[in-house]
Formats: sequence, C-alpha cells, structure tokens
Amino acid sequence: MKLGIIGGSGLYQLEGLENVREMALQTPFGNPSDAYVQGSMGGVEVFFLPRHGRGHRILPAEINHKANIWGFKKLGVDRVLSVSAVGSLREGIRPRDIVLPDQYFDRTKGSLNHTFFGNGIVGHVSFGDPTCKALREVIARVAGEAVRDQKLGDVVRLHTGGTYVNMEGPAFSTRAESNTYRAMGFDIIGMTSLPEAKLCREAELCYQSMAMATDYDCWRLSEEEVSVEMIVATLTANTKLAKEIIRRLVPELPKTRDCACQHALKFAIMTDMKSVPPATLEALSPMLAKYR
Repeated sequence: MKLGIIGGSGLYQLEGLENVREMALQTPFGNPSDAYVQGSMGGVEVFFLPRHGRGHRILPAEINHKANIWGFKKLGVDRVLSVSAVGSLREGIRPRDIVLPDQYFDRTKGSLNHTFFGNGIVGHVSFGDPTCKALREVIARVAGEAVRDQKLGDVVRLHTGGTYVNMEGPAFSTRAESNTYRAMGFDIIGMTSLPEAKLCREAELCYQSMAMATDYDCWRLSEEEVSVEMIVATLTANTKLAKEIIRRLVPELPKTRDCACQHALKFAIMTDMKSVPPATLEALSPMLAKYR
C-alpha cells in the first residue's frame, strides 16, 4: 500500500517522514505542481505533493491536476488524501471545523482539464459517489480521536459527509453567489478538490478530501469580510492539526483495498483499444495497462 498526500494552502511540507528523497517527474501532461517527496511513515510508503507548489506560487486555476494525479499513479500510489482549505456555507460548520465531503458540485469551466480521456479515447466513469467511503471512514475515526485526545472538542468539530461546491477563483465569492450556494444546500466551498476527485476516479485511486474550514465565506453578515489575513491565521492552526491526523492515520490504513475504486475503468471505456492512437495509449499506460 502506498499513500499519496496532497497538501493544500498552509501545508507545504510534511514532517515525520523517514528516508526522504525528492522525485521530479515528467508527465505526458506537463509538470506537476512540484517534486514529489517520498518517504516512509509508520512503515508505509508515502508520497507528498504541495498542490500550490512550495512558496504557494500556483493559482487554483493554474494547477496541473492531470500531471499531479498521473504522477501519483505512476509512482504506484493507490490512495490519495487531499488536505484543503475551504469556506463554510453553514452556521453549523465553524472555522477550524473539519469536513470530509462525500459530494461535489462543479462551478468550474475547465472540464477538459479534469479528465484523462480525449485525444482518441472516450470513457465515462461512474461518479455518483465521488469519494471513497472506506477511506473516509478510517479518516473520520482517526480525526475524531485526534480532536478528542488534544482536547479540541470546543473549537473543532468533525463533519462526515457534505457537499463541496468547487468554484474557480482566484477571487472569493460575491455575497450573491454565497447565498445562492447556501440556498442550493451546499456545505463548503473551495477551488481545488473536484478535479482531483474526478482524475483519481479515472486513475482508479481511492480519494478523500479532508477539508478544513477557515472562514464563513461572505454570506454571514455578522462576520467581517473574508480577508487573506483572517484565513492565514486559521490556516496555521488547521495545518498543525492536519499533520497530527496524518501522523495517526498512516499506520491505521488497511494494507489492501476492497472498494470499487480499484475497478472504476472496468466498464467505463467506450473506445476499442485497437482504435486508440499509440501516443494516447502510451500517455495513459499507467491507467490502461490492465485493460489492454
């Protein structure tokens, strides 16, 4: 079992890894956000990638999600935990709370950048349940234990399930948008997780986002408007807790998978493999090898 970890805003490096080395990959889709940091934790091989690059230099809409996820697949990763900063759309989801979303709503305009298909091959994966239930359950248990053990129950609550609406940014929502999302029943808002979930499903990787609320977006009139300064202050505390959860989580992950994620492409590919251009077959060989 190999675990991939995507670090979001505030999480640019991961302490506690042993036998660390960096791996700069070239992919058929361009460069990933940064070099992958390989190491071991609790006897498990871990690959860490900062989503925005070290130094936070990549805008959400500039992230090369295809390269990032292709790299994890090429490295033999089978599960991906994504840590991300989000805004809350619910009174009951407070800044510092953790949400493990099980649904998404797409408000982006870059869907062709969120799939490995195209260029001579057509596929349609099942995406009704976009995150891995088995992985989510383990994260929920471990995160709950970490919050209790650190006596953070008064300031951090864990929400298992919820809908993440993915906007493009880089500006935060208008108040009209924020209130519309609330009326539509969404729970949190962010700019990065949905493309990762889609591409992980196509790559047959288990995926779960650990979304950490930094603010109430802009819908809550009793709150001051969202600013970078506010978010950074909360990010610091969230990052510390995320690292503790990861440290506890890694040795608790099952060694094998029995979920449907590992067979997501079994009935998804519509194109006869003999008709797929050789260059496309080569680019997608980490995903298609077992189906050729």
